[in-house]
Amino acid sequence: MLLKNDEVKKVLDILEKTYPDAKCELNFNSAYELLIATILSAQCTDIRVNKVTKEMFKEYNQPQDFVDLGVDGIIPNIKSCGLYRNKAKNIYKASKKIVEDYDSQVPDTIKELLKLPGVGKKTANVVASTAYGIPAIAVDTHVFRLANRIGFVDEKNVEKTEKALQERIPKDRWIKTHHLLIFHGRRVCKAQNPDCKNCNINKICRFNRENVIDE
Repeated sequence: MLLKNDEVKKVLDILEKTYPDAKCELNFNSAYELLIATILSAQCTDIRVNKVTKEMFKEYNQPQDFVDLGVDGIIPNIKSCGLYRNKAKNIYKASKKIVEDYDSQVPDTIKELLKLPGVGKKTANVVASTAYGIPAIAVDTHVFRLANRIGFVDEKNVEKTEKALQERIPKDRWIKTHHLLIFHGRRVCKAQNPDCKNCNINKICRFNRENVIDE
């Protein structure tokens, strides 16, 4: 059973008090650096990405830098992030398009961001919301898991989850909701062993209601 609207609001209020500093945990100094870091974050931890970009961005932090490097030059810089060949190709192609079509500036709309090679809806939403403050809910594995587990929505895929969340959550809370769910998912509501006993929304959460029996 889905949570009622007032319960959704209560969950978000509690999570905001629990994680007042919830924000993107990727380190960046520009929309372009955020784009690159987000591409690298696919199936890779933010901690690992931040270690890689800390050194890489000292030398390469502009679209033209990565165009000049080429795919073969990008690979050694990102190898520890996993899926590095595909990521290197996407970084190169996206950088080339930004240089050629956007005067070396990362597009500031979701529609245009989605035109960049290797940029899907999640990456576009992350960049749009975090770099430009555009209301969006980026549904990554944490957001997808928690939104359905807690009972905000009941959907089977990322796209439907995003649309359902947009319908249930006020637009002015979209960006913060994304970060709150990620913080809670990494710290408490983990994929394999959610710490329901020590979760401060357990009395509202659908998963806890349906699966945990208080002793």
